[in-house]
Amino acid sequence: MIEVKKILVIQTSFIGDVILATSLLEALHASFPEASIDLMVRKGSESIFSGHPFIGNVLVWDKKSGKYKNLLQIIKKVRAEPYDLIVNPHRFASSGLVCAFSKAKHTVGFKKNPLHFLFSQSFKHSFDVQHEINRNHALIEQFIGNKEPSKPQLYPQTTDFEKVKRFKEVTYRCFAPTSVWFTKQWHSDRWVELIDRMPHSENVYLLGAPEDQAQCDEIVAQSTHPKIKTLAGTLTLLQSAALMRDAKMNYVNDSAPMHLCSATNAPTTVIYCSTVPAFGFGPLSSNSNIIETTEKLDCRPCGLHGHKACPKQHFKCSSTISLSQFDL
Repeated sequence: MIEVKKILVIQTSFIGDVILATSLLEALHASFPEASIDLMVRKGSESIFSGHPFIGNVLVWDKKSGKYKNLLQIIKKVRAEPYDLIVNPHRFASSGLVCAFSKAKHTVGFKKNPLHFLFSQSFKHSFDVQHEINRNHALIEQFIGNKEPSKPQLYPQTTDFEKVKRFKEVTYRCFAPTSVWFTKQWHSDRWVELIDRMPHSENVYLLGAPEDQAQCDEIVAQSTHPKIKTLAGTLTLLQSAALMRDAKMNYVNDSAPMHLCSATNAPTTVIYCSTVPAFGFGPLSSNSNIIETTEKLDCRPCGLHGHKACPKQHFKCSSTISLSQFDL
């Protein structure tokens, strides 16, 4: 095993990918407990590492304002640091540039990165039944030895649990009905039907970002459940994770809230529409359930990330999911 004193992990994709990359942080810290571990993420993801027990610096790349100027500044920062190891599960050229211009002793990433030939070593990445944390784990196995991949892990702080304490006074379930991609989210009408079947003695909380408030408000307005409440836009990601951890069940799409559940071992029921679990981004909680259409649709899956609208205009991967598939 090589001597590793300073490590950088790069993942500047969406928040779900960042959460899954925390499995690398856990494994590296377990193998090199004295090493300093830094992280590079896109702006908006840094909040989930507030109060993290062993992450040092979080380098934040603002992709929306002065994208390339900010990237150049980060490259300079990375180049100035004596990194022994840079682990890069991000598969795009921007992170490849960071690796290429660093002075790190070892840089590892995937062959799908256009600049992988500039890494010390690169590995094949394919969207097969293998989970993403296993694919990522292959990048560090040579450094940590033959060990099982660690599970993703987030660390909500005491203040996060205090923020949601009052919502936990009775049994409750959480629902995250939205997604960045339209074809990844079950139709709002179906969410209403599902929520209305929940026991009326339990509280129902809708979770989401500020931009999800309108859709969640619409679901609340249509629902007949007497104890439904939207918290969309009022909680941070870590506060949402703190609430979901102790829920009787969390109902989510194939989106970031699923990964929040995985990182806190919260009970999870995931509804897959246009995407499929075989891509390797499924739930990792010990209590996990997958709901998807039972019909054989020749158009499914229609893409890795989903679409803004159904390419076939029928969205059968959503409409053919039955409420009878849920264990209530």
